Amino acid sequence: MQIKDRTFVVTGGGNGIGREVVLSLLRGTARVAAIDLSEPALAETAKLAGAGDRLTTHAVDIVDRSAVLALPNIVASSHGPADGLVNVAGIIHEFKPVVDLPFEVVERVMNVNFWGTVNTTKAFLPALLDRPQAALVNVSSMGGLVPVPGQSAYGASKAAVKLFTEGLIAELKGTSVQVSVVFPGGVATDITAHSGVKAPPVSGDQEKAMAKLTTPQEAARQVVSAVWTGRRRVIIGGDARMLDRLGRLMPTRAIDIIADRMKNLVK
Repeated sequence: MQIKDRTFVVTGGGNGIGREVVLSLLRGTARVAAIDLSEPALAETAKLAGAGDRLTTHAVDIVDRSAVLALPNIVASSHGPADGLVNVAGIIHEFKPVVDLPFEVVERVMNVNFWGTVNTTKAFLPALLDRPQAALVNVSSMGGLVPVPGQSAYGASKAAVKLFTEGLIAELKGTSVQVSVVFPGGVATDITAHSGVKAPPVSGDQEKAMAKLTTPQEAARQVVSAVWTGRRRVIIGGDARMLDRLGRLMPTRAIDIIADRMKNLVK
């Protein structure tokens, strides 16, 4: 769909991939409503954008359903009805086995990653269906394709986003709303700090892998490309493509392979 002069809502717009999606859409002369939990982070995005009234920022917790349900009218009052929704916001948890994860941590990850996506989708979908052409893009993760030990709750939340979005693809077929699901691999963002968790210790081999991480700018370029092309499934990064193939060709064997590679991170 066309980006120029359209209105987009982007969650997680205060940092990482979400911030770069906001900046990319603005460069395409779109109007953007950036949503994030952190007001200072949103202020930094606005400073970088220098887009004037084409950008509004909204410090909203996407877990707060009543606040999210109020957003369509707030966005419309500044930019007109939303033509697109890009759900990027997400968090991880510490690399710990499920037995050591408190219930509260599991609930928080599921609330932000899955229910946050459901909340914004439900809030904006009626308006999107009224537009002559609209886009809905939900960001899952390579962790939603195959199990990653130590990130089981995160993976479950992103697998839920995957199937939720694929269900929307089927349900909205033939409507004005094009739907895409995105699976980023490792991206050079500070998601651990933004999630409020400690980064795991890094070995020499892992340092080499980190040097090959996709940049936030490149990840955002591919997310925005999904808006432009309507591509239903986008996999970002060689690591994500490898795990996607492994998970589809050898789903059981993939569990053991990944467990062996990750054993040093999970104690």
